Amino acid sequence: MLVARRKPEDALSWVERGLTLGRQGPGGSMGGENLARLKRELLTKLGRGDEATQGAWAEFCKHPSKCSYDDLMKHVPRAKHATWHKKAIDGAMGTDLRSLMQLLLETKELGRLAELVGRSKDCALEGVSHHTTEPAAKKLQKTHPSIAARLWRAQGMRIINAKKSKYYNAALENFEQARRCYERAGLADDWRCVVDEVRADHRRKTGFMSGFEEVVAGLVPSKKRSFLERAKMCWGMPQAEGKQ
Repeated sequence: MLVARRKPEDALSWVERGLTLGRQGPGGSMGGENLARLKRELLTKLGRGDEATQGAWAEFCKHPSKCSYDDLMKHVPRAKHATWHKKAIDGAMGTDLRSLMQLLLETKELGRLAELVGRSKDCALEGVSHHTTEPAAKKLQKTHPSIAARLWRAQGMRIINAKKSKYYNAALENFEQARRCYERAGLADDWRCVVDEVRADHRRKTGFMSGFEEVVAGLVPSKKRSFLERAKMCWGMPQAEGKQ
């Protein structure tokens, strides 16, 4: 209400009271983040931009993410954006893999994203959701095909290791993309290692393996047949009428 009435000083006073009350609770206040953001906006309106910037920086250091990055850059003077961008990216390098990948991807730091993926273990990449790894793989597959190959591989492995049979078609597409990227990068031996690993660990997933062998052979796996349909074909079971 006070902000709407253009009384930023009074609004700031109430915001600070709210933040104080929030810190007194055992688990903090759910509205604390919104109040902190509002405080920075009010500080800027009152000509106290340096305080707003430092507050945004402190929040970014606690929780590095694209959201806190955007808030920080909103309060940084335009002439200092490049300096603060570098400072933010350098400061975020120790955060969790998923958040850091998202930040580097959305801030177009593709070189550092490639370095991050390159030094990450396969098991760590497999633990990251495809919502993060897929857009990263698409961005990197032209300039860093070997890195993109590992991301596509991780997505496929994530699905079959979790035995998510209804997503096996997606896994086949992931492995197809991985094969192409490995070949583009001249890493045929690395692709063969992936093939050997899948065959050794998932040979009993017969419905999946029939499609996987198509990928290995360089054939595009059928997108029309479901896992169940391919499993029935493998075991010689009759198909539903009208399907082949």
